[in-house]
Formats: sequence, C-alpha cells, structure tokens
Amino acid sequence: MATKGEAGTAASPKHRWTHLKIRLAGLTGWRRSALLVGLGVAAAMALPPVYGLPLLIPAFVGLLWAVETSPGPGRAFSAGWWFGVGHFAAGLAWISFAFLVDAPRYGWMAPFAVAGMAAGMALFPAAAAILGYLVFERRLTALGRVLVFGAMWMLTEWVRGWVLTGFPWNLLGTVWVFSDAMIQLAALTGVYGLSLLAVVAAAMPAVLAEPVSGGGGERNRWMPVLAAAGVLALVWAGGEWRLAGAGNDTVPGVRLRLVQPNIPQNQKWKRELRWGHVLKQLEMSNRPAPPGRSPTHVIWAETAVPFVISGPSQLTRAVGRAAPPGGMVIVGAPRTAGSGEASKELFNSVLAIDSQGRIKDVYDKHHLVPFGEYVPLRSVLPVGKLTAGRQDFSPGPGIRTLVLDGLPPFSPLICYEVIFPGRVAEKNNPPQWLLNLTNDAWFGFSSGPYQHFAAARLRAVEEGLPLVRVANTGISGVIDPYGRVVRRLGLGQEGIIDSPLPVETAYNPPFSRLGPWMTGLIFIMAFGFGFLLTPIGPLGEDLDSLGED
Repeated sequence: MATKGEAGTAASPKHRWTHLKIRLAGLTGWRRSALLVGLGVAAAMALPPVYGLPLLIPAFVGLLWAVETSPGPGRAFSAGWWFGVGHFAAGLAWISFAFLVDAPRYGWMAPFAVAGMAAGMALFPAAAAILGYLVFERRLTALGRVLVFGAMWMLTEWVRGWVLTGFPWNLLGTVWVFSDAMIQLAALTGVYGLSLLAVVAAAMPAVLAEPVSGGGGERNRWMPVLAAAGVLALVWAGGEWRLAGAGNDTVPGVRLRLVQPNIPQNQKWKRELRWGHVLKQLEMSNRPAPPGRSPTHVIWAETAVPFVISGPSQLTRAVGRAAPPGGMVIVGAPRTAGSGEASKELFNSVLAIDSQGRIKDVYDKHHLVPFGEYVPLRSVLPVGKLTAGRQDFSPGPGIRTLVLDGLPPFSPLICYEVIFPGRVAEKNNPPQWLLNLTNDAWFGFSSGPYQHFAAARLRAVEEGLPLVRVANTGISGVIDPYGRVVRRLGLGQEGIIDSPLPVETAYNPPFSRLGPWMTGLIFIMAFGFGFLLTPIGPLGEDLDSLGED
C-alpha cells in the first residue's frame, strides 16, 4: 500500500483510480451495501427512457472493484445482490402502477411487489458476481477480469430468460436502443451481445487502478480503455454501413390502420362503459382516409374488446363493422373454449374477424404473466390475479404463424411475449412480420411502456422482420426490420396510425437462424479471451500492491 511519503503517488492523477478502489475495498457494513444499491440505481438510469449511458461507467467499475476486493465468495455474492436490488428496484418500479389501478384492493401490495421483484431478480447479478469471483481466483489480468465478468453478466441474463418461465425484461443491451446504428449488432449477436458490449465497455476503466510494468507507463494503462472505445466506434460504423444499404420497400396492396383508443385501465372493464369502448374503436376504425390510401386491415390492441368471446355472435358482427371491404379486423379479446361451464377454458387471444363477424383464425397467448393472468400455487397463495375476473387464463399451445387473406404470414405476440429473444417466431414455418398487441395502460405514465417498446425494436432487428405494435394507451408504432421506427403514436395519446407494411430483410440475420448457439459462441469467446489476452501488467496483483508502480 502506498504511503504518504511516496511522492504523493496515491494523490497523483495516474493513481486516482487506484485510490478510489482502495477506498471502496475499505467500506463495510451498511455503507458498502448503500453504495452498491446506489450503483445499481445508476445503471438502471441508462435504460429507456432516460438513456443515461455515462452512468454505466461508475456503476460497473464500482461493482467490478467490489467483487475483486471481496475477501471471500460470500462478500462477492452480496456485492452483486445489493447492486441488483438497486438496479431492479429502479428499473422495475413501474410494476407498482398495476397495483394502483384498483388501489383499495391491491394498492397495499405495490411496495412489497417492487421490493420482492427486486430481491428476486437481484439473484442474477449476484450469480454473475460470485461466478466472476471464483474465476478471478485463477489470477487473471485486470483486462481478463473485465471480459470474464462481462461474459458472466451475459450468461446470467440468458438464464433469467428461462428460470420460472423467464423474465428477460431490461436486458442491459437495451441501453443502446437510442441509436439505430448501435442496435444493428443484434442481427448478429442478439441483445445478449449488446449486453456484453455495454458491460465490458463500462467496466473497462477499472483497469486504470492496476499497476503497470514494463515500458509505456501511463500509455499502457489507458490502452484497454482506448481499445474499448474503438470497439464501440466500430460497432457504430458497422451499423451505419448496414443501414446505408437498407431499403424502405413495403408490401404491395397492404395498408394497416392501428387503433389506439387510450382507454384508462380503471375504466376498461366497468360494465356500463364497455359497449362505449367498442363503439369508440369502431368510430376510429371507420374514419375516412386520404383517397387511394384506405386501410385494407384494421388492428386493435390486447383485450380491446372488453367482453368474453365464445364464438360468432352479435358482438363479433358488431366488431366486424370495423373490417374494411374485403379485409379484416384483428382484435385482442378474452375468449372461452370447450363445452359446459365447468370445462370452459379462458384464453387471452388475438382474433381475426371479417366484415360478416366470422372468426377466421385465432391465436391464444401461451406465455402468461404470473399474478397478472394466473396465480401460481393458487391453492396455497391467498391472492387473486390482477386482471378482471376470478378465473385464471389458460396458456395456448405456443408460437404460431397465422395466414390471413390479403396479408403476408405473421407471428402474433401478446403483451410481454415480445420480450423473449429468439422466441418470437416459428422456425419451421417462418412469418414475414411480427404483430404485438398489448395493453400497457396498467403501467400509466411510467418507464414500463418505453422499455416494452424498446424490447420490441430489438426483436425486429434480431429476426430481420418488421414489427407492428398496437397498444391501448401507447406506445403504438410500425418498426422496420432494422429496428427503425416508421410510424409512432406516443404514450397517453388517442389516435390512429395508417401505414404500409415494411418488407422483411432479404436474408435472415444470423441470430434468427442460430439463436442460442450464437449466444453460446459469444460467451465462449469473451470468457476465453479473458484468459488468453496478453496482460497489461503483472498477473493477479494483490490489493496491497495497488499503490505501487
């Protein structure tokens, strides 16, 4: 450890990062936990809609140092967990809005839901931290530790997409969605590659705290940071190059009308208002269009029809009045199937209805939201689901490609089914576009709808498919296969979007074909380079030598 008399090394500019690392290592108890929670919150501020990317640098440098200087695996685990608590509490605070829709009944649960969700999700950063710590004991270089930790973070994000049905919300790669060019990498690596890029680039300044040996001195100290900046520049340039060759072609003869009625969630299911909601959307669907631009298909949001549909009826005939001549209206609605009251199942569905009120095809949501659409362990837990009605929804059979008259084949996705990388389209019967119906009215004016829309843009890039998104209160829009927003209607607005349908990319992106194999390859490369890259200084420097040069 440097002493006061050593020419002021700890206070000199080139040792400032070393001094910070030593101070962090000295923190214990609540001060250490509070700092890590704060760093997690800072990292969440880089997510939509804030996009405070510079905050990722202190967040991940601090987390990496906390893991590196932990005296044992337990402290490393706790460092990752406290960081995760702050990160997910800030990033998922919007879920509290769902409990306030019926505040007298569920409002008391809001703080417990956010706290519980943050505590549970924090186990994944904790797992990344302890796995990184165990590998660090192999005495890696500072650069190696950054790469290995980035690989572990990416791995635990992938696992988060599967455990307990999965919840890959706010994957760190989402921080790049502010830039059309940066997210083009997702066509090759998926969002997981973007997450790795974010963690490694943000954590790279951590190497500045390490002693430097050999010639070069201060220049060698900064080389990894400059290299990381260079990689970011290359990714951006590659994205710009890809976009320069992107066309703006649309599907001939297809004109879509997206209906965003902006109906508040606390009014949506009131018995005396439900018919009014249907009539409002019928009026919006039938508004005149400019000559020659009349819509061929009309699309409503998730559960836009606030009645349970069991088959053709007066209700479906009324909804069919929204269908253009020779076209269809695609709507979200709950529906029942089966015979007899006791055996009927309830589904959250997408229905295609023609102008005669006939149901031409149906898709049933298969990835249901726990506690929102069904209650896990219902016989044990004394709570009800948040959505209307007492009956749990049943899951549909899985991903489907629907083929409707006048439209290219498409993959319907309801609500958060769009957040699952690599699981939005049939591989054996591929669609030519994605349709996401959602009702983000549950989350009011919060970060949730912005984060949801950002995830949808990443799926378009990964699959090389245009994506049409229709939301009750927003954000609705048309996204081309490069993730560019062609049309958009903002949060809390009432209106319609008339738009042609963009065509898919000429070639399927590598991630759409390889999916998990590509994710595994990227992990192996980052992990392997962590061991193989030429060190910038002595291997495995102890904390006591950090102040020496």
